[in-house]
Order: sequence, then C-alpha cells, then structure tokens
Amino acid sequence: MSRKQQLLKRHRRNKRLGLLAALVALLLLGVFSWWWLPLLLLPLLWAGHEAWFADHLFYAPGEDYAYDFGEHAVETTVSLRGGMLVTDVALAGDETLVLALRVKSTWLGRFLDPRIELMAGAQSDRQTFERGVDGLRYLNLTGLAAPLQAGGLRLRGRHCRLQGEPRLWVTPSVELRRRRVMVIAPHADDAELAAYGLYSQAEETWVVTLTAGEIEAEHYQQMGMGQADAARLKGRLRAWDSIAVPRWAGVPESQCIQLGYFCLQLPAMQADPDVPMASREAELDDIRTFRQFNPLQLPGDVDGAPTWRNLLADLRALLELAKPQVLVMPHPQLDPHPDHICAQAAVLEALEGLAWQPQTLLCYANHLHDNDRWPMGESGDGVALPPQLEAGQPWAPCSLVLDLAIQRDKAMALGMMHDLQPPAPFKRRLRRLLQRWLAGRRPSPYGENEFFRKAVRRHELFWRRELNNDL
Repeated sequence: MSRKQQLLKRHRRNKRLGLLAALVALLLLGVFSWWWLPLLLLPLLWAGHEAWFADHLFYAPGEDYAYDFGEHAVETTVSLRGGMLVTDVALAGDETLVLALRVKSTWLGRFLDPRIELMAGAQSDRQTFERGVDGLRYLNLTGLAAPLQAGGLRLRGRHCRLQGEPRLWVTPSVELRRRRVMVIAPHADDAELAAYGLYSQAEETWVVTLTAGEIEAEHYQQMGMGQADAARLKGRLRAWDSIAVPRWAGVPESQCIQLGYFCLQLPAMQADPDVPMASREAELDDIRTFRQFNPLQLPGDVDGAPTWRNLLADLRALLELAKPQVLVMPHPQLDPHPDHICAQAAVLEALEGLAWQPQTLLCYANHLHDNDRWPMGESGDGVALPPQLEAGQPWAPCSLVLDLAIQRDKAMALGMMHDLQPPAPFKRRLRRLLQRWLAGRRPSPYGENEFFRKAVRRHELFWRRELNNDL
C-alpha cells in the first residue's frame, strides 16, 4: 500500500469515528432535550462538512513547507514595505522566481480559501493556500520580474496576513523551446496536464505514453458492457487520445507513441522484469492490442509481452531515435502514483549505457501525497509551490508562464481526453455546489473534471536538474 493510500485510509477512518461521535451526541441531545433538534442539525452538519472539511489534507496547515533548491537557485535580498515588494537585484526577466514568506490565516480564512494577490498595473495573479494556513509558504513570481525590479509589485493577503521577512530565490532560465523535448506520460493526459504549454512551444517534441490506462472503466460498463469489454474500449480510446491529442499542439503523428502496457502493473513488472503482467481488468496479456495507432515498430512488438525488459527495450529504442535534449517525466518524490514512480525509474534505467544522453531533466507532479487540491485556487491563477514538509534531494524550480491563448488551447486538449469527459458522481457535484455557495469556490469555466481547475493555470511548474551526461 502506497503512502498516499495509507494516509487516505487513516483520514477516512478518523472521519468515520468523528461522524459517529457527532451522531451519538446528537441522538443523546434528542433523547434528553428536543427530539426534533437532531433532525434539524444533521443536514446542517453534513452540509458544513462537505463545504469546509471535505478536502483531503494530510498535514497540519500550521506546518512549514521545506525546500532545497540546490546550486542553480540563488537567494537574493528582498523586502516587503507597505505591501510593496522591493529588491535591487538585476533580473533578465525570464528567470524562475520563488518568494518564501510566512502566511497566517485570519479567522475567515478557516472557511474561505486564503490567497495572496499579486498586483502590478495591468498584470495580476492570485495564489491560494490551505484554509487555516499558518506557516512558511512559497509563492511563484515567475513572469513578474519587470514590476518586481521596478518596485511596482504589490502583495495583498485575502483572508490571510503576510508575516516576517520574505526571501527570494532566483533560478536562471534554461532554453527549452529551441531544443528537442521528450515528454514521458505514464497515462494518456499526463503530458497535457503537466506540460502542454511546454511541448506545444518546443521546436521538436516527442510524446511517449507508457500505459493504455484501461482500468476503472465503470463509465463504459454503464453502456451495457462487461468489465473486460469496457476496459478494452477504454484502453483503445485512451491509446487514440495519446496519439491524436498532441496533434492539436502541432506534434507530428510520427512523434506520438503509445507503448500499451497495462495500468497499475508497472510496479509488478519492475519487481519481476521477465514475468509478463497481464491487465487487471481487460483480460489481455498482449500489449500490441493498444499499439495499433503507432507509426513505427518497437522491440516490444515482437512478442507483445508486458514485461519490464520489453519496456526498457522500447524506451531505449525511442531515446536513441529521438535523441532528446530535454526529458520531462514525473517527479520521483512529489508524485506518489505507482505508475508515475515506475515511469521515471524506467527511463533512468533505460538511459544507462546509452551513447546519447539528455542534458536537462524536468520533473512534474500531477498528484501529491498530502493535498489532493494542489494547485489550490481557480483556473487561470498562478501555481504556488506544492506542500513538502521535508527537504529531500535538491531540485531547482523551473516555471513557464502561459498566456491566455495557450491556457485555452490546453483546456481544449484536456477536453479531448476521454478520461476527463464523464460527469462527476452526484455526491461530488453536490459537494461542489455547497462549496460554491458556502465557501466561495468557483468552478472551472473549461470543464467539470477537477483537472481543468488544477491544470489550466498561468504557470506550468517543473523541477529541474542538469544531468551533465552523468546519471
């Protein structure tokens, strides 16, 4: 069981115990007081819970975030005077800028999402934090270098206060758009969620999707299909998405590859590299089923066996063919999804001994251990750094700014993904309605799925490491 699954299990257990205790208290109140009072309070308590306490937050909002940005990020002097951020450091304008400061929620910020507004004339941004926040947080100021250097960047807390002396880290930019970029996507839509803005602007892009993402096909079972048939249909659709959707961004079909391995089987494949791992739900043990749209032959096409050995051979063939200068893949510590962890491990293992080596590694997090709402806030807002409570390996932040036109194109790309199209369950839709009425949360204008809110943002955030041909 992964750490996130353990945290979720503990969260649900504690919530059930809390609800049971509240129910017993209400029943006792009804017995010894007014019998009708529990009937009135129960729906009100449930609505309050859904509006204010239903977030999956597996840490205390009063804990500090902790980061080690490594040698590429330089800490510079900065001060906050009357709400204006002031620095005398010379900036080129395209750096990644991260501001650390303490944020303390007001009492209202326990019920409405606390956020910091960044204002600089016609430019503005908002970055949102946990309700009840009281600790060190990291703002993303990328794209605001000009007003910052001119002394025209104002910070204002909404439902929170800014405290202490801020600290600014500057990471010099690295050329990405004029280099060959390969995006590794464990599932169809991971490349678009994390890196559509990057890969749509790169001079040359390859998008390599590792799995068909065929499981959890209940939406298709509602059409009258059995589990296996529904899983096969879902896998075929997502395989098509992984090939077709990058074309929206101008990526040639010849550079969109679907490897067709089975969802949530990569950890088992890694544990027994020579043993085929069949699909959990589709009753398939041949990866070629989901490779029918590929424009080229790969080593795994010989026998179609879903093994770690075949996955490594496929990746080596693609790396030698594409010769990417920039590799984009999931972050090994921040992103807890088992397939995402194995995807990064597979690529690094495949690179061992290859004559061609990339120069830059960019990592992304489409999922988090501790906070299912990150990035918090609304579509179009900036992306503050995610919660991390212990500084692990040093990684330099690398953030791109997406203009409104690219954000809209990214939203349309996500809208083409079949896995983001089914309607949300009734309970989730009701919860969002209550949160909109009681907590002031607005839905994304681009779509109902939560990823439209989380991914269509002013920033795309990566973690950068220069490899220097030494893995």
